[in-house]
Amino acid sequence: MNINISTSIAQELKCNVQVVSSQIQGTNRQVFQTLQNAIYEFMNTMVWTNHVYQPNERIECNILINLTEQISADEFRGSIQVQSNRPVYNSSYNTVLLNYRDNNFHIRYVEFEPLEYNPTSHISNLTSILAYYAYIIIGMDYDTFSYNGGDEYFSIAENIVTNAQNAPESGWKPFDAKSNRNRYWLVTNILDADYEPLREFYYRYHRQGLDVMSEKVNQGREEITASLDLLQDVFREKPDPFMHYLQVVMDAKGDEIIKVYSEANPEEKSRAVTILSEIDPANATKYQAINK
Repeated sequence: MNINISTSIAQELKCNVQVVSSQIQGTNRQVFQTLQNAIYEFMNTMVWTNHVYQPNERIECNILINLTEQISADEFRGSIQVQSNRPVYNSSYNTVLLNYRDNNFHIRYVEFEPLEYNPTSHISNLTSILAYYAYIIIGMDYDTFSYNGGDEYFSIAENIVTNAQNAPESGWKPFDAKSNRNRYWLVTNILDADYEPLREFYYRYHRQGLDVMSEKVNQGREEITASLDLLQDVFREKPDPFMHYLQVVMDAKGDEIIKVYSEANPEEKSRAVTILSEIDPANATKYQAINK
């Protein structure tokens, strides 16, 4: 089942939802469409903040759920891919803020049963996961408009993690993560003072860099170049052996940064390539494209 729903009835979020279940055979196919519809309604009609959003201010995001296993009549396992975007001032361009794949997606869902969420307790793994990513998306968006502007929403995401510590499903606990890659470690890193330069990078890169490039290209790119030092600082300090949050940032911004330097001067290009190759060595060859 692969159905897209794009009509916006959003509050804070304008969230497209896709549920893929092609690897699950011999079951009621309608349940997956019903699940997709329920998730769409949940993400787009829930009031996540106390702020009033105009329709054009809603945060565009995408959720792709790939269900690969049916454990019982109402129990499924798979992955969830979460992406969010933000418009760049005075342009038609949308920049990616988050592009994150979570392989710890283990849920129970009974067709037509309402999705219930309680901010003070863990009553459903499905709604806890969805609410967690809603607040991560909102927090990252706020971080690009004001320095550490997403604190309130990251703290709510952290509370969702805390409420889920006794849940049997994986993804919520510090010890069930491979290479510190799960929901626990993502929000823990975001709120860790040792990773604060990454949040400053998100603010400077977007608000003081991309947002001014439509009118002052060189000035905006200079700010982006300076902000790369913040990524380098975190990489060299190594707050933990895996630096999951740094990789999340690079997964979202790496390809775009290459495009930012398409018309830069040789000195800027060289500096960017040096930093990017150091902090993201797995993609060092890709960053050489900046010099071409």
